[in-house]
Amino acid sequence: MNKQMLMEYQNPSSMSTEILESVDALGQKKKDLYMKGIFIQGDIRNHNQRVYPVSEIQNAVTSLNTLIETDIPVYGQLDHPDDLKISLDRVSHIITGMWMEGANGLGKLKVLSTPMGNIIRSIIESGAKLGVSSRGSGNVNESTGQVSEFEIITVDVVAQPSAMNAWPKPVYESLLNSRGGYKAFEIAEEINHNPRVQKYLTEQLTRFIKELKR
Repeated sequence: MNKQMLMEYQNPSSMSTEILESVDALGQKKKDLYMKGIFIQGDIRNHNQRVYPVSEIQNAVTSLNTLIETDIPVYGQLDHPDDLKISLDRVSHIITGMWMEGANGLGKLKVLSTPMGNIIRSIIESGAKLGVSSRGSGNVNESTGQVSEFEIITVDVVAQPSAMNAWPKPVYESLLNSRGGYKAFEIAEEINHNPRVQKYLTEQLTRFIKELKR
């Protein structure tokens, strides 16, 4: 069975930021920006209808920390790419560590002084919030949604908030319960710049609105 790419958004409200002073190679003081919070949730059915057992998250967290502890940098990007590769021209931050807290995998990332990192810094300094989204691979049981053999590649910084909290609950539940509604919603979450997909999404939402009027 070939693993599929898995991306899971986390709400900006689950993230906090902090600024720590450090000294660069020239002895100059600088202020480093960090984001900390939930990177991935376990033992609940998320808005992608997937369930990550705690054991899977624990194994993924352990593997990622092993890389960090052996001085192998775990870079993240601003917004998700279409694959699991890390593109250096899109790198915005570095993961400094992950840990378990209950069923969830929490983590901390350091925003870098790259073009993409400076965009994150500017957005946060303006008072806006950003969320994160894990990027990895695994197998998904089609009937239960349970994820197995999960491997986390990195955690990206994204603008999309968690669907459950961002959508008014009645509209969210009605959309997912309508025919084709979940398919439309999932596409809207994971694919944002494909004209053909946007056309399909428009058709599905139009049908959904018509059904609500009946």
